[in-house]
Amino acid sequence: MNRSTAREIAVHFAFELAFSDERAQQLLERELTEESFAQRAKVEPMYVEFPGNGELDYITKLVLGVGGHGAELDGYIEKYAKGWRFSRIDRVASAIMRVTMYEILYMPDIPNKVSINEAVEIAKKYLDDDVVKFVNGILGSFVRSELPEQE
Repeated sequence: MNRSTAREIAVHFAFELAFSDERAQQLLERELTEESFAQRAKVEPMYVEFPGNGELDYITKLVLGVGGHGAELDGYIEKYAKGWRFSRIDRVASAIMRVTMYEILYMPDIPNKVSINEAVEIAKKYLDDDVVKFVNGILGSFVRSELPEQE
């Protein structure tokens, strides 16, 4: 499994957190099992391969980070989604942006441009072109405004 697939799996789990009262740790304990991946693989090919230790650590860090920093990340999304209330933003788009913003803020070993590019590629799989542009615009504005020294 590559990092792009691991990132997309983290987005799936971040999306699920938005619909659940479950804590991130509980979700990970339930879903990061070979049995769960085998079930998911029946409908989603990316789950055919169970993650190695590096990918497991990466998925875990992203999902726990989104779970622990959700309010902060949502605040950034709302701040840069000019004229949009957070509750109106597509939930898949929100999950993608949460994961990406967490990665940008708390995983400095990953270049911001890589994080944003990966987010756009994931968005293209699930969202229409206008929403993909919306996601890209918010993430670009976020980096330019919040982390100008990294631009």
